[in-house]
Amino acid sequence: MYITFNELRDIKHSLPTGSVARIASELGIEEQTVRNFFGAKKFEDGQIVDIQIQPGPNGGIVQIEDTRILDLAKQILEESSNKEASPSS
Repeated sequence: MYITFNELRDIKHSLPTGSVARIASELGIEEQTVRNFFGAKKFEDGQIVDIQIQPGPNGGIVQIEDTRILDLAKQILEESSNKEASPSS
């Protein structure tokens, strides 16, 4: 899968508080690994993720081999959006 680095960062910044911990918990990985996926570079506390960034517009093009973190982040955003759209009781 290909996505721009800026799009990837926008997704991370749109996630509700606690989402990094939730993603890490659900996937059984370190929180720092999730942060590294979204562009952090603190590898001593988390794993290097299977993404490659190529120079280009919008921060470059990111090639993602394993989309589980991104898929779960998008699911969390959808859940959050649905909660905001639901009328309160």
